[in-house]
Amino acid sequence: MPVPFLSGILKGYRRMKAIEIAQRLAQLNETESALQAYKLALAEEADPTVKMEAAVYILQFGKDDDYKISYTMFHDLYNQGIFKENILEIMDEAFYAPNVKLMKAHYKKNCALLEKYPYIFRKNFLKFEDLPIKFYPFDDTSYTPYYPAEERFGAYIDFKDTVIKHYFFKDLEKPILATDVTSQYELEYLRDNVRRSEDVAKENHIYLHYTSWAEFCSYLPCLNMKPLLEEQKIVFLFEEEISQYPIDFKERFNIDYSKFTLQPIRIREVKKMIWHTQLSSHNGGDFFNEIFDSHPNLLAMPSVMMDNTHNNIAEIMEALRIAGSLAEAQRSLPSMEPELVQQLYTNRGRNEKDVLVALFLHQKSYYVHSLDTGSRIAPALFFQPHFYNIHYRLNVYEGRNQTTLSSAVYDEVQKSPIFRNFKYIKTFTPMRRFTTSHGSTVKFMNIMAKFANENNTKGDGAVTVVTDAVMERVLNRSFMMDPDDRLYHDGVVVRLEDGKINPRATFAALAHFLDLPYTESMTYCSSEGKRDPNLGGDYATGFSLASVYRNVDEYMNGNEGKFIEYFLRDAYEYYGYDFLYYDGKPVDHGAVSSWISGFDKMNQYIAETWKIIFQQAKVSANGMPVEADIEEKVQAEMLGNYMKDVEKHRIENAEVLLRGLNFINENGQPLRMMPKLEPDPALLEQPLYH
Repeated sequence: MPVPFLSGILKGYRRMKAIEIAQRLAQLNETESALQAYKLALAEEADPTVKMEAAVYILQFGKDDDYKISYTMFHDLYNQGIFKENILEIMDEAFYAPNVKLMKAHYKKNCALLEKYPYIFRKNFLKFEDLPIKFYPFDDTSYTPYYPAEERFGAYIDFKDTVIKHYFFKDLEKPILATDVTSQYELEYLRDNVRRSEDVAKENHIYLHYTSWAEFCSYLPCLNMKPLLEEQKIVFLFEEEISQYPIDFKERFNIDYSKFTLQPIRIREVKKMIWHTQLSSHNGGDFFNEIFDSHPNLLAMPSVMMDNTHNNIAEIMEALRIAGSLAEAQRSLPSMEPELVQQLYTNRGRNEKDVLVALFLHQKSYYVHSLDTGSRIAPALFFQPHFYNIHYRLNVYEGRNQTTLSSAVYDEVQKSPIFRNFKYIKTFTPMRRFTTSHGSTVKFMNIMAKFANENNTKGDGAVTVVTDAVMERVLNRSFMMDPDDRLYHDGVVVRLEDGKINPRATFAALAHFLDLPYTESMTYCSSEGKRDPNLGGDYATGFSLASVYRNVDEYMNGNEGKFIEYFLRDAYEYYGYDFLYYDGKPVDHGAVSSWISGFDKMNQYIAETWKIIFQQAKVSANGMPVEADIEEKVQAEMLGNYMKDVEKHRIENAEVLLRGLNFINENGQPLRMMPKLEPDPALLEQPLYH
């Protein structure tokens, strides 16, 4: 927003363009206001001369990250062929020259390390000045490549971006072969997740093939080769050297890995988590667990309660902390395998992630029946923490059409040391049509509340209540990503309907995203290794379509359906769901109020359980009991007042949402939809669900 001074200027010069105001303010040495006006001019003006002037001023007088605005504008104008000579001179002076000494040092160090490395067979490194690509730093980890021969800038590159973009582990029959990988994060991912040849008792090096030697050299000023070379896991191949893949190490280097002994998976080898997130209740989580149940490259268990997991880990951490010796630690943890206790006790810097991995390794005899202990890669830990319920609330920025969302569950995950200590996290979130998921949730809530209240053996008067699932559903936007949140950074949404209707196309694509082999185990459902589990009730076994087309009208009505679809309309559009209740027409306050007053189904289930609570309330007058009919009347009034509060809460939230579905994080950055997994089109057997 404009600063107060600029606001006054804008009111006084309504017919003036932003660039004219900016120039006038600059002449008056009103630098901060001029900066704001120049930023407005960049958005307002199409004239490249104006954009160039604004970018130069912002670069010269801007603060903090303002330089990025100028940098981006220079990048775009240059690639449009405008002011090329001037821009290149500015970019060299402002961004390249201040960093070139450090980049030369990085290049020299990496070349020296590679010259001594035994598994690189070409060492005629180019002079730094002759590299065909120049990298202009953008921030601490991002650069823009410049191609002098083509006179163009390329797209930004963040070498430490925490995303695995390649499908490295599609086929594990032969040693891993990857082409033109230039991400530091992905290179370290390969190093950390491919097991040593000595541990798997077979040739298992990582073969990195680069199609251009000169371009490989160009990337060395931006990479750190030292941690990649220490274990000598990598073989570098350039251009025509690909014909050497795979190398016979026994013949060429006199190393016979078959003489080594296959080693069990160690706790510290498991560095990748596949986080199966819980978007909401009744979204098909069990179905996805059953798909991954017997995968040979996963440590997988059914969903676990997050609270229980934290408590178990805390107890083990405390037992290890107070143990005076390894023998004492093993005595205090008798249910865990001694070898795992030994690793936990002796590993320096032991943390909660290590304990979680140990718990999963310990349970492998129960759940991980098909783990391939001789695989070329370390298993990933497949984790689905479960929460009793997920509630969000709105936090409104007054005077602005923007809102933040907060959730205790989200905060718990963010703070959890389990997640913080996994270096590699792939996230997928099952999604089901919102109204179907909602109806199933209400059905479950109602059944469980009735059962609990009719079978309350504690005699403590505790009542299980049904909460306002309509409002909870609308406020739960777990499918939106915070751009500053690493945990969702490498994540996708997977529709339950796609998995049920087109399982092969969906799960082949999901395996690709998760960087797992698409194995036979993903073509059927199993639980604890047993195929086609039947959990009873109306559970939709395996690939049954019952959960896709189930009628939930008994547990919700049209008003509730319209409300859900309207206030989640952006998600319906993005994730490819058609409306069943909302007609797509404009909606005003009156229509929303009418819908809310007609939440008959939801109100019925809420009132049935809260009625029990108020019936337990004893009514007195001046400390003396009142007649039964008076007590009943008062109890009914209490219930009525409670239901009015529920409706008031709905109206208040609806008023906020009617301003627009614009959500930001705490830093003011807009939230965005988590990408939707697209089933492999070549494997589709049925039309996509709408």
